[in-house]
Amino acid sequence: MSQKADVKRFEELFAPHMDAAYNLARWLTGNESSAHDVVQESALRAFRFLHRFAGGNARAWLLAIVRNQSYTWLKASAGNRWIAIGDEMPEDDLALGHTQTPEINAIRTEEAALLQQALTALPPAFREIIVLKELEDMSYKDIAIVTDVPLGTVMSRLARARSMLRTELVKLYRHE
Repeated sequence: MSQKADVKRFEELFAPHMDAAYNLARWLTGNESSAHDVVQESALRAFRFLHRFAGGNARAWLLAIVRNQSYTWLKASAGNRWIAIGDEMPEDDLALGHTQTPEINAIRTEEAALLQQALTALPPAFREIIVLKELEDMSYKDIAIVTDVPLGTVMSRLARARSMLRTELVKLYRHE
């Protein structure tokens, strides 16, 4: 294949999944700058090894690379504290409608911050499962591909991650 054909194939397969790649990298690395670096390195690796992609789920294949690069980054920067990521609420969110008041906004912002704090308190292996399932809406099968663990392990980790998240939220609400 020519380089031009490789670029076209890469763009068709992986470009639609760059937001998901960034989202996973951001949650695993804990900051935006590192997430951008991880996604860039992951995209480069995906392009470099495009010939190894034999078809199937391009999103899962790319997110597996992002996951591996994120863990490589985490190992290299061990000791760094997790940085909370600001909650971004779209201004045109129709769910808010006319019920949007300063009090409701303050409560939503506080709840989002507590949820984010609880999520970042989870170990990366459990955080990634929650992010892939709840934020990226991936199937158990695709999560198993991304994380390279059996389907049963995905389900048990998700149950445990949800339980851990609940426990963290209870702790945070009690200290509020």
